[in-house]
Amino acid sequence: MMVLYSGTTCPFSQRCRFVLFEKGMDFEIRDIDLYNKPEDIAVMNPYGQVPILVERDLILYESNIINEYIDERFPHPQLMPADPIMRARTRLFLYNFEKELFVHVSVLENRNPVDAKTRETARNNIRDRLSQLAPLLVKNKYMLGEEFSMLDVAIAPLLWRLDHYEIELPKSAAPIQKYAERLFSRPAYIESLTPSEKVMRR
Repeated sequence: MMVLYSGTTCPFSQRCRFVLFEKGMDFEIRDIDLYNKPEDIAVMNPYGQVPILVERDLILYESNIINEYIDERFPHPQLMPADPIMRARTRLFLYNFEKELFVHVSVLENRNPVDAKTRETARNNIRDRLSQLAPLLVKNKYMLGEEFSMLDVAIAPLLWRLDHYEIELPKSAAPIQKYAERLFSRPAYIESLTPSEKVMRR
């Protein structure tokens, strides 16, 4: 049985919950209070962060690494493209998301308060980067076209939290809003939400 140590409001943990529910397999989720983490978290992950996946003697951390492992271990439905070139492009996209979007999410999620100017800069950067993705979603149902993939998993928790982070997208980003609704209507997405996350969106 896989065990996921998951922060109840952590967007990175939600990515892993989303994948586990998409796969429809047996697993256990252990909710972690992000303000009062048990000591064994630091033993399992030297960076002291969740999510952490434990399966027998395997311990993994970092949401994208956990999700790729789950995808390879339980290949149906497949969330990484089968084609090596598309898979490499997807990994590059995931890397870009971390560098250009989720680095700013980490600022907004920071447990140690940061100054208002830093938070505002983070919000603006997220808004601008999401707006740049909008043209991609005018014709595409999902990030890679018609097929739901790991890219959609990666970005969904951020889109869910836009109200919570006080980020308002411009009208030009309407395709992003429609795309977000498609993601949020997936049964696995709905199941992946904790009670604390459900109230983040109006």
